[in-house]
Amino acid sequence: MTNSTPSTARTLDNGSAGTGPVLEFRNVSIGFDHTVLEDVSFSVGPHETRILLGPAGVGKSVLLKLANGLLCPDSGSVHLFGEEISSIPEQQLFHLRTRTGMVFQEGALFDSLPVRDNVAYQLIQEEVPDEQVDVRVREALRFVGLEQTFSLYPGSLSGGMRRRVAIARALIHNPQLLLYDSPTGGLDPVTSTTIIELIVKQRDVYHTPSVLVTHRLQDAFTMCSHRFEPAEERMVPLPENQTDPKTTFLMLSEGHLIFDGSLQELVSSQDPFVREFIE
Repeated sequence: MTNSTPSTARTLDNGSAGTGPVLEFRNVSIGFDHTVLEDVSFSVGPHETRILLGPAGVGKSVLLKLANGLLCPDSGSVHLFGEEISSIPEQQLFHLRTRTGMVFQEGALFDSLPVRDNVAYQLIQEEVPDEQVDVRVREALRFVGLEQTFSLYPGSLSGGMRRRVAIARALIHNPQLLLYDSPTGGLDPVTSTTIIELIVKQRDVYHTPSVLVTHRLQDAFTMCSHRFEPAEERMVPLPENQTDPKTTFLMLSEGHLIFDGSLQELVSSQDPFVREFIE
């Protein structure tokens, strides 16, 4: 499905190469006109993929915005690359955000900008020279198999292509943490598999830690039961009864984190809400 991996190898900084958590929530609560998250604690370790499950409206997207410092908790603390981010200066927070890639719901591309400028948006704000921008954008687009869209506008792309461009934008700074907000939402099953294959590719080729929000169990189970094979340039099934040990699950219900564990633990859980959700 996807084209060759980028010619310039990505390197991961101490945020993902160290032994401590890349992201950690400690007793986090937040509410607006009602409580959205209450006393939520979990962590994301180096090279770990966390799949966040739950029905609509339970606070999954809010959790991602807290992880990136776009929202501040009412109580508790969020630690990103070892820094407690709710109390640090904005300039320092901006630096931490450049180490985090975010794929927003529906892609959130700027229709008035060509794909090149959408992917390079952060680089342009940093006044990176145009020739460097072009090289890095083409590399990111090559990773998602869309180098040919460099000069096109988002309006001419399919929904799946727009989502792949959004992933390329998230990769432009060689992030040490990736946050995916429902990356396959609204897509057909075939296109969804294409997106999941890219996420598995990033996980297995570059070992980037990530948090992926989804309500699609099929996507979650595919990620657990497959690996990306660089020699074949495609996602392949793991041997029967094997799962990726670094891909684990979180589940929210009514603002509370009710599950944190492996696929095997998820499918064998006797919690009534978990049972209802997965069945």
